[in-house]
Amino acid sequence: MAPEPPLLTMSGITKSFPGVRALDGVDLEVQAGEVHCLLGQNGAGKSTLIKVLAGAHQPDGGTITWHGAPVQLSSPITAMRLGIATIYQELDLVENLSVAENIFLGHELTTAGFVVRTRVAEIEASALLARLGHPEIDPGRPVGDLSAAHQQIVSMARALSHEVDLIVMDEPSAALDPDEVANLFRIVDGLAADGVSVIYISHRLEEIRRIGDRVTVLKDGRTVAVGLPAESTPTRDIVALMTGRDVEHVFPPRPASGVPDTAEPVLTVEGLSRKGEFEPVDLELRPGEIVGLAGLVGSGRSEILETVFGARKPTTGRVTVAGRALRPGSVRAAIAAGIGLAPEERKAQALLLTESVTRNVSVSSLSRFARAGWVDRRAERKAARTATRELSLRPDNPDAAVRTLSGGNQQKAVLARWLLRGCRVLLLDEPTRGVDVGARAELYAVIRRLADEGLAVLLVSSEVPEVLGLADRVLVLREGRVVHTADARELDEHRVLDLVMEGSPT
Repeated sequence: MAPEPPLLTMSGITKSFPGVRALDGVDLEVQAGEVHCLLGQNGAGKSTLIKVLAGAHQPDGGTITWHGAPVQLSSPITAMRLGIATIYQELDLVENLSVAENIFLGHELTTAGFVVRTRVAEIEASALLARLGHPEIDPGRPVGDLSAAHQQIVSMARALSHEVDLIVMDEPSAALDPDEVANLFRIVDGLAADGVSVIYISHRLEEIRRIGDRVTVLKDGRTVAVGLPAESTPTRDIVALMTGRDVEHVFPPRPASGVPDTAEPVLTVEGLSRKGEFEPVDLELRPGEIVGLAGLVGSGRSEILETVFGARKPTTGRVTVAGRALRPGSVRAAIAAGIGLAPEERKAQALLLTESVTRNVSVSSLSRFARAGWVDRRAERKAARTATRELSLRPDNPDAAVRTLSGGNQQKAVLARWLLRGCRVLLLDEPTRGVDVGARAELYAVIRRLADEGLAVLLVSSEVPEVLGLADRVLVLREGRVVHTADARELDEHRVLDLVMEGSPT
């Protein structure tokens, strides 16, 4: 008997935009029931390729076959009718509609073609949510009231509400804690067992080993590897394919001498708490030291950073910088004292996306360029360019809109803002979220270099290896309490995960 053809074959796909060749002969082959991982740095062409597959972009050249027959994916509706569903990283849910309404949006359940059968939709939505391991999600609840993890489950349920053979998942684990990632993997395994194929896109290479069957790698709009075995291909080889150079996915070395315990703290947090969010926290941060906060989403990590920064007012405790107490709940006081924050959601909370790199870098230092009621644009631009060049931000164009930059370079723009401001304490919340492997290595080097130059860094990350690789000292949080404090070299990933799951105060 002849072997079954691949479920999906994309051959020689090309796509150009004005001035940019986004895809230059890309090949991709997905078998029925497999989890196929699509890797590449930001700008490699992954997003354009999945939009071609979703029918959102029309290719300039190449062929697509589906179940062995040539197809034209002329629109997202065409792709969905064929059985291809895409779950984008930026979820396209309607927040003021209910869970059930979002799941059946565009193919509502009706009576005689007119009346939406709300109760039937909620029953069927509940069945889909239960299949995904989340029967607790209320199908009548507005989607905007759900957590990011539950909103992602709703997007998956919407995909499964159609008869699908292939689901594309774009960075599905980016906003999830370890428990939620484990449930995501269970869902993906279940889909594959049911014969549904998954194209899985992630910057987290450790996930590829766990969830993937085969790997395709893109670089600069071209396919540089097709169908590599996910489990046995060395990480070094994958990184080299993605970046085109021998870049190790490792962290820069810590200073051999370390930070002396006798050094005077630049940041002191004493008995800081917020009712219902985190219990009293004490910590000291010295110049040149990186301290990491490890814990699950909801353990109080981000809330501690935001309270130190003055974005939240504490219930108890105080924050001092170089011995001077800050006014509680005052961002202005924190910035004036030399504290900077790179928040978790940089696009929504830190960046002026339509403004230039210059304006994004200078926005916290505009008084420095004030001249009799107007801003000295030339001085502003020069200072911003100096700060961005120190961090090797690319492209080296201070007039570029910051929304056109990759995730790693957007993060560098945020860091450059605080360098220009002359901050002494830098608070980093998920600094590499949505950043590809090559850019991560650059950011790790930048953060360590800034610390080596005397900056004090307080770091939050959902990725335990990142905390252990970057930090000198780690505070482990569980349900709003610090349950363990140790030198990072005394911990490993398993120990930290044991503590965040079951730890007791020490």
